[in-house]
Amino acid sequence: MHDLTEGLTRFQRDVFPARADLFAHLATHHMPHTLFISCSDARVVPELICGSEPGELFVIRTAGNLVPAYGTGADAVAASIEYAVAVLGVTAIVVCGHSSCGAMTALVEGRDLSDAPAVADWLRYADASRARTTVPDDVPALVRANVLAQLANLATHPSVARAMTEHQMTLHGWVFDIASGHVDELDAAGSTAAPAESTAVSAGSTAVSAR
Repeated sequence: MHDLTEGLTRFQRDVFPARADLFAHLATHHMPHTLFISCSDARVVPELICGSEPGELFVIRTAGNLVPAYGTGADAVAASIEYAVAVLGVTAIVVCGHSSCGAMTALVEGRDLSDAPAVADWLRYADASRARTTVPDDVPALVRANVLAQLANLATHPSVARAMTEHQMTLHGWVFDIASGHVDELDAAGSTAAPAESTAVSAGSTAVSAR
């Protein structure tokens, strides 16, 4: 907590005064252009990766960047997706997986999660991801397959399906490599498609390099 308190002090002393006009605007305006769905992993920071300003990204973070298919029960992920698309009107959704993902590694290695039953239950949402890869013992392959599976799940959400039908939104699958900073954008088949910088989520964002 000491580090967090010091960081807060620096923000209030150094950062906020220099951006006071931006925050004054954001106090009454909330118009993000992109819904960014990433893993909860502390090493993956969407705003840092994209060079985005506060207010530009609506972020959902879940273990393994998993997006359950649409259902009838209460679901915080579904509610956030619906709000971003139907209320805020985002024009793009990015699902971003990453290298060395703990969730995907646990699945590949068949780790015993009996002491973490909630985690085990949550990771069942990756069953479709495992079915998509023909290399079951390859973590990078599962990471990529998982991104594609979550894009497919997104399409089951009514707000997303409607926006896609009306050509008001685009979906993107990214894989972020922690060690190099590279980002691959995947096509529907799971191979590397156009470089991520050519489909940047913000015209003002820092370019994202792709392998």
